[in-house]
Amino acid sequence: MVKPKLPPGPKPWPIVGNLPQMLANKPVFCWIHNLMQEMKTEIACIRLGNVHVIPVTCPSIACEFLRKHDVNFASRPLTMATDIMSSGYVTIAIVPFGEQWKKMRRIVVNELFSPLRHQWLQGKRNGEADNIMFYVYNKCKNVNNGGLVNVRDVAQHYCCNVTRKLIFNTRYFGKGREDGGPGLEEVEHVNTIFTLLKHVYAFSVSDYIPCLRILDLDGHKSKVKKGMRTMKKYHDPIIEKRMKQWNDGSKTVEEDLLDVLISLKDVNNNPTLTLKEIKALTIVIHSFLSLTRSSPCMITSS
Repeated sequence: MVKPKLPPGPKPWPIVGNLPQMLANKPVFCWIHNLMQEMKTEIACIRLGNVHVIPVTCPSIACEFLRKHDVNFASRPLTMATDIMSSGYVTIAIVPFGEQWKKMRRIVVNELFSPLRHQWLQGKRNGEADNIMFYVYNKCKNVNNGGLVNVRDVAQHYCCNVTRKLIFNTRYFGKGREDGGPGLEEVEHVNTIFTLLKHVYAFSVSDYIPCLRILDLDGHKSKVKKGMRTMKKYHDPIIEKRMKQWNDGSKTVEEDLLDVLISLKDVNNNPTLTLKEIKALTIVIHSFLSLTRSSPCMITSS
């Protein structure tokens, strides 16, 4: 069988491919676009380390990728950060297409974010909307800072408060503050979430030259691992305690999404999710829900 030819592209260097050209020409998307114009092609192949990147500018060719051959190209990239953050690809959103992804998608769509579940959790969203109004009111009354409100900071904490309430049925990991604002634990938790999200698909040379991963040249691996330790510090004790409550029968009523995940059963009445999957799923859901909730959601959820 004749091996299919790759699309045209710049001549790669040994081992590193076209990484030097990419790093020397920023923004990268402009470099790729100009390169394809110079080569007079609507599809190209750029080798970055041992990864082939195929940019496309033609709508009809893009339809071939997205419609006719979507199964072949539907998967997510395998990166150092997504591997660590998903605990070895056992969650959703950042895992490659396959049976595990399909399993998690069914659970997320049918059990966590269905219209019925959305209505069931409306009271928790309303409670956090009331709390954020109380917090903003207190900030405006504070003469020490001139009544100023950092909208970005308040919005971030509101989004994370809502997600925390939906998953763990709590606003605070610690004692919080009397004015309705976040405590030290919540500040650390929110900062960690955005640190992890920043590195999910950030450029890391070890993703293209895996042999360099052990060196952690850009420091991404240490930052992601530190972030995961922080997330587990807050999540794991709650999950393990709740799991024990369900196992010994002291808890039988679902009150939040964590209860839903723990109580899911398969056709043989065995737990659908393992403890590892539940822990990993709460981190990914918490992180991405906190990112995707926007200010319009703040208004409509109240």
